[in-house]
Amino acid sequence: MGGGGGEEQISLEFTPTWIVALVCSVIVFISLVVERLLHAVGKQLKKKNQKPLFEALQKVKEELMLLGFISLLLTVFQGSIQKICIPERLTQRMLPCKKEDHLFESPSHYQTGFFSGISGSGRRLLAGGGGVVQCPKGKVPALSLEALHQLHIFIFVLAISHVSFCAITMLLGMAQIREWKNWEDAIQKQKEGENQTAPKISHVRQFDFIQERFKGFGNDSKVGSWAHSFFKQFYGSVTKSDYTTLRLGFIMTHCKGNPRFNFHKYMIRVLESDFQKVVGISWYLWIFVVLFLMLNIDGWHTYFWIAFVPLILLLAVGTKLEHVITQLAHEVAEKHCAIEGDLVVKPSDDHFWFHRPRVVLYLIHFILFQNAFEIAFFFWILVTYGFDSCIMGRVRYIIPRLVIGVLIQVLSSYSTLPLYALVTQMGSSFKREIFDEHVQVGLIGWAEKIKKRKGTGLAFKAKAATGVQMQGMGENQSPKVEDGATGGPSNVQLQ
Repeated sequence: MGGGGGEEQISLEFTPTWIVALVCSVIVFISLVVERLLHAVGKQLKKKNQKPLFEALQKVKEELMLLGFISLLLTVFQGSIQKICIPERLTQRMLPCKKEDHLFESPSHYQTGFFSGISGSGRRLLAGGGGVVQCPKGKVPALSLEALHQLHIFIFVLAISHVSFCAITMLLGMAQIREWKNWEDAIQKQKEGENQTAPKISHVRQFDFIQERFKGFGNDSKVGSWAHSFFKQFYGSVTKSDYTTLRLGFIMTHCKGNPRFNFHKYMIRVLESDFQKVVGISWYLWIFVVLFLMLNIDGWHTYFWIAFVPLILLLAVGTKLEHVITQLAHEVAEKHCAIEGDLVVKPSDDHFWFHRPRVVLYLIHFILFQNAFEIAFFFWILVTYGFDSCIMGRVRYIIPRLVIGVLIQVLSSYSTLPLYALVTQMGSSFKREIFDEHVQVGLIGWAEKIKKRKGTGLAFKAKAATGVQMQGMGENQSPKVEDGATGGPSNVQLQ
């Protein structure tokens, strides 16, 4: 049956061939344009030797392929899904909107679509030539074709929104981080002009880093430092003294023999590599989507309360990252009264949650996805059902959601992401991006050979199998190369 007029639908065998050819041509043309565009972007990234961003683009293609597969499943099995009948009483519970009394008068109204009954529309956008499904008395279809189509559209909008917002966040965050290059250049020039003179002894309180971060001793200072860390993320989250001190701490810990190490370039490479993780939609994020769709019940205002989850997590992450810097300052100030030469902090995993700096990346991944989910859900409801829909909710719930979404996007781009890029380098390990690409390939190949030889029982001592000698890594240091977002051996020990 047709959507509103009771007309019989026309199958493909009675559709003019020119219409079929025209529609197919348009669809194929649009698909080819998108595919060629992605291919051109990939060629440019490879030409500019931007391998991490190229791999992130490949991740986007994987997500698009997953969307295509989901679309295929929904299309192929739409008839089978529509034939699933359930007791009518089950359809009267856990509704996003309350059904009006007339919706219960006959099951035929339910056939036009569960959600379409809310918006007053009876169209069948995925109708498949099967007519109205007849269920036994007292039962109705579990999901109509209209509702199935709208779910199809929502999944597509969600994935596109997530990729788009992640890209925007990364672009804005990278623009902020690239401004630090001036600090790096100034440090490099200062190193070139330094004379081999005796290091100066300075009181620890004379350093800008200590003055900005150290809040005294005792329990009162702990409360004050947490409060200071919370508010610091909103203004000047990273200062020049922060960058200079943390940079020197990283170099003195992991590459002491190379004081002119380009820390800024390394940090950019690490962030580009982490982007591959952030841009994807992991399985646990899909579980979150399913739970939200199940709990979006009339009267619960789930869509409103859940908007605070990414905001709270974002503020917690920003506060924690700021507090890591404060802890590094406290460690130095509490141990020393005066320092000879430059102020050096000691990176350690102990400053991070669960002693794993990478936990912060997973939280940022969830925050960006959840924020994209909120905004995608809002616009999907707006386009599908209209602003006055009961799913949309009242204005007093809508405005805060939009404000929170914009706040999260701005704060994560200009504060949290730059903080993450800098502070997570203060762990006990360094990432493999510290090496040039050809060195990375060599180390990975070496590690794989060692694994194979150990597996075959060749005579290799355990000590020889754990690492290679690196010049200039500092005295008594055994740093680990922490694996990035891509595959490869993790935690390759370097002695």
